Amino acid sequence: MKFVVDQQVEDIELPENLKLNTFLQEFHSDCHDPQCGFGFYGFAFGQSPFPVPRPIQEALVKNVNKGAYAPVQGIPELREAISKYNKFYFGIDVDPQRIYVGPGTKELIFNLLEILHGTVILPTPAWLGYLPQIRFLKKNYHMLLSGENGKISPHDLKKLALRLHDRQKILILNNPHNPTGVLYDKSDLEEITEVCREQGITVISDEIYAQTTYDFSKFVSMGKIYPEGTFVTNGLSKSHAAGGYRLGYVIFPQHALDVRRQFKKILATEYTAVSTPIQHAAVAGFEISSELNDYFEITRNIHQLIGEYTFNFLNKIDGVVATKPEATFYLLADFNSFANELEKNKINTSQKLSEALIIHPYHTAIVGGDSLVLERTDFRARIAFVDYDGEKVYYNYKNQKPKTFSEKLEFVECNAPKVVSGLKMIEKFLNDLKRNLNSDLQTLENPIKLTI
Repeated sequence: MKFVVDQQVEDIELPENLKLNTFLQEFHSDCHDPQCGFGFYGFAFGQSPFPVPRPIQEALVKNVNKGAYAPVQGIPELREAISKYNKFYFGIDVDPQRIYVGPGTKELIFNLLEILHGTVILPTPAWLGYLPQIRFLKKNYHMLLSGENGKISPHDLKKLALRLHDRQKILILNNPHNPTGVLYDKSDLEEITEVCREQGITVISDEIYAQTTYDFSKFVSMGKIYPEGTFVTNGLSKSHAAGGYRLGYVIFPQHALDVRRQFKKILATEYTAVSTPIQHAAVAGFEISSELNDYFEITRNIHQLIGEYTFNFLNKIDGVVATKPEATFYLLADFNSFANELEKNKINTSQKLSEALIIHPYHTAIVGGDSLVLERTDFRARIAFVDYDGEKVYYNYKNQKPKTFSEKLEFVECNAPKVVSGLKMIEKFLNDLKRNLNSDLQTLENPIKLTI
């Protein structure tokens, strides 16, 4: 029997980070060089490497017997905990009735795009998950290119909004930003809000990296600046290193009662409710405690240490320009000055650049620009600097916090050796390009196709 798949699904590709992560787990077996045994330097997959906080683990074990369906919008204890969490950390007074829980922020953003009519404004570069969702839902959309500082211009936003004649315009704002690590501060958000109020723009503010802001005092939620027009999404995956728990939440704008009712129908139809034991475990994750405060501080400090090392290393390579991360565990590296050398080696798209870095002898995985909603010929790439043993590094940092510049340098080199070696491989690749070492680059004549 022949089965026919809907064309909308046929047109969707597996996200590049997941595709690469799966590919790298299998591909090393195809390389027979002795050096291939160790695997790869992984800059492609953005997953916090730290252990899930102890209170969450213990709460999950304690509530493993909870087998009943939970309320569609989330158990009351969890919504109350999220409300208090947002007030304590982000200064937002949120009625728990405005909070809905879902199986991760990715799903919740998809659900919001399902129910909100209108044209989507997508700043680029962007997290690689937004555009496939927008296309799958057949939404009208327009790109809004970020400036050299990695942020969208309020002027450009207004100019674009004036051209759009849909009843509703929806801006997806990712802050802190994946893939650049850039942070929109209070003044940035106030300027954007002024345009949004004037033009009637609804905002989906993806704040999943909020707790990773290196100087946490600088983070401000769009929900605080523009409460009447912002849907805020957040969750456990990045701040609590619990991506596998698949739990996120959305805070609805003030007075959006009808939207909440419609949203509840969508949740009930698509997945009934989030796993009940996971919800009870999440209550512990959103409680205010000195243990969790310490966890957030230590993990964001480690992200900053390794982020600054990665930024400094890449920017010392002649021709490379990287964004300086203020949050997250990503930065965006610009290799466009090597365009001529790449072209000479038949590397004429960012995807081919990613493929060229994977093969021997470089063994380095990055996410190329076309996956980040950039032009296919834009040789920028996301670098995720989390390829290390998070549990080991966490306790090493906790036991002996590096203070001086040399101590910080030594800490990264000792605790994140694959990050350091991977950066050196990127440097080697670029040097080989400059010297046009055909002997080193000859494998690029048959680029690998990722068909996963």
